[in-house]
Amino acid sequence: MLRPGHDLMDMERFLDFAVSLAKDCGKIISKSFRKTHSIKYKGPVDIVTEVDIASQHLAVGGIKKAFPHHSILAEEENALISNETKFKWIIDPLDGTTNYAHGVPIFCFSIALEVDSEIVLGCAYNPVLNELFYALSGQGAYFNGKKVNVSKNDCFEKSLLSTGFPYDKKTNPDNNFNHFRDISISVRGIRRLGSAVLDLCYTAAGFLDGYWELNLNPWDMASGSLMVKEAGGIVSDFCQKPLNIYNRRILASNGLIHDKLSKILCG
Repeated sequence: MLRPGHDLMDMERFLDFAVSLAKDCGKIISKSFRKTHSIKYKGPVDIVTEVDIASQHLAVGGIKKAFPHHSILAEEENALISNETKFKWIIDPLDGTTNYAHGVPIFCFSIALEVDSEIVLGCAYNPVLNELFYALSGQGAYFNGKKVNVSKNDCFEKSLLSTGFPYDKKTNPDNNFNHFRDISISVRGIRRLGSAVLDLCYTAAGFLDGYWELNLNPWDMASGSLMVKEAGGIVSDFCQKPLNIYNRRILASNGLIHDKLSKILCG
């Protein structure tokens, strides 16, 4: 929770900056959507396009100009700018790159602000679907300007969930297939959207009842985890310990089905 007064004013200024930056990066992303891309491989199937790089360059440059003493952690090109400060911006310039490269409109730009090791601001923007999510610690979560809350569904069997699978699923035994099998037989459905950030945002907005995934990076979880918390949901690791975005695993839900999900994932 933010302290009243000057800190909240600062955070609102940071949020205005983050939203503006997200929209600017969104212009780069939407302009090249469903066009031919230059694709490079970070792994056997893990790709990056020239749009990821262009979006990140704009975001990092914008932060450097506005807040030159802040630290920055961004996905592409191993970008880490570390300064002696309590402020760290965490960026995913294009979450859902595989969808983007194939012309599937489920992706977003994501930015979060970590202060003293706590995520206090999150913003995610899908420019093609014109979906803007943002949240400030203690101030609620918003979707296109309207405050949102997690779903009220308390029936596990009627739940719609989402998840994802690691890029090294062929060789990594910790590939989520067992969890997918065990949970899918007990719920209404499971979706694999291909964007961890939007999975979390959709859980915050009540479109989904819950989400889990493993082998994630901080930029996959930072902004969306705050959205869920500010929308009244719960985020944790699989065994309901406090979420650490640097520990690779996340379980997010409306809170009403959290115990049942955790029991399967942590068992």
